[in-house]
Amino acid sequence: MEDARRTVLILIGSLITAAGLQFFLLPNHLLDGGVTGASIVIAHVTGLPLGVWLVALNAPFVYFGYRKFGAKFAVYSLVGIITLAILTLKHVDVGVTEVPVLAAVFGGMFVGIGVGIVVRYGGIIDGADTIAVLIDRVTVFSVGEAIMVINAIIITMAGFVFGWNEAMYSLIAYFVAHKAIDVTVEGLNESRNMWVVSLQIRDIGNAINELIEEPVTYVKESNPRHREPHGVMLVVITRFQEERVKKAIRAVDPRAFITISKAHEIIGKVSEGSLQRDV
Repeated sequence: MEDARRTVLILIGSLITAAGLQFFLLPNHLLDGGVTGASIVIAHVTGLPLGVWLVALNAPFVYFGYRKFGAKFAVYSLVGIITLAILTLKHVDVGVTEVPVLAAVFGGMFVGIGVGIVVRYGGIIDGADTIAVLIDRVTVFSVGEAIMVINAIIITMAGFVFGWNEAMYSLIAYFVAHKAIDVTVEGLNESRNMWVVSLQIRDIGNAINELIEEPVTYVKESNPRHREPHGVMLVVITRFQEERVKKAIRAVDPRAFITISKAHEIIGKVSEGSLQRDV
């Protein structure tokens, strides 16, 4: 049942991606980077359908994913890629809009949401991230730097093939798609880890517990007799709670030290009163 649900959602993600390509990006000679962007450029140069290149260029990464992540990943990815390929074999001649900036924004949004759905439910329809991981392993470039270099090359190719105005609008499409993927995969209500260091850590914890349901975790208590008297506390919050929680902390201790980072995955719940005492 779960496999069927994931397959349906991956089909929906591929359909949304195809809509962004067919009705916004392709009619305006725009692209969004990655393997899909490279496929668009090569399809235009060779005259072969885009769907053919989507399958051909993504095939090595499906195989790599199969070796690394297993058969289910490969099957889900094939479902997404083949669906997208079929839906883009024949191009729509006239898109929803001929205004390039609107096509870039809405096309990027549709593509990003579609790709994000596929990734969220266990597959890929663009192997660019896999290339980046391989580059990271054999060079000094990080994954983020590799992705940036790959897409810079693809956008430059688009400039020579379609024109530099189209290349610059494609940059907009790429950034919109990238953000849409993040939001779709992580959710609008994405979580943050907030670490707080303060001499009044218990008072801060009580103030936060009045605002949010999830209890705070005291890693170290405040103790004025110790050489390091500061207390340390961890709390998991959402992006919508962030400002209210920071305001509550400042109201108790304006000098509290706070660090905030994204939490990519939250599993389970901390029991109330969880505490590791200083020894």
